[in-house]
Amino acid sequence: MTQVPSFTPALTPEERLSITRHVMALCGDWGLGASDIMALLALPATVKARHVARFVDQEAFPDDALVNRRLGYLTRIEQALGTYFPRNPEMRSLWVKRGNRRFGSRPPLAVMIEDGEGGLVAVLAHLDCTFAWDETGSKTEYAERKAPAPDAPAA
Repeated sequence: MTQVPSFTPALTPEERLSITRHVMALCGDWGLGASDIMALLALPATVKARHVARFVDQEAFPDDALVNRRLGYLTRIEQALGTYFPRNPEMRSLWVKRGNRRFGSRPPLAVMIEDGEGGLVAVLAHLDCTFAWDETGSKTEYAERKAPAPDAPAA
């Protein structure tokens, strides 16, 4: 699996272009067309379907908060799929296209496209238990219970 730089809004133009190319390759592996890519990434209305091909090698995705968040979800989903199927890249692509009981027999790819950001979060939470753990607040609640009260005297 190709290592992708972790996504932060303060990326250089070269890093943004690298992530754009990487996500476009991922979308190609999944067999997505321009309209599906636009829906998956919530590209702004200024981006037309005929312009999506430019993202393969000419332009970076727009620097938009919603697009950036979705790029982050997609890179984490890809990393989680690499953990699930470390030796079989074809299964990664197959898994997102097959119906899944967790999603009412819908393929995870359909969940991500049709349900928007909530679908991306649901798929990522299913694949990455650490993401699901953080989303439930369990990590925070555990840290609060373990930390001594600030006014409590030391025992």
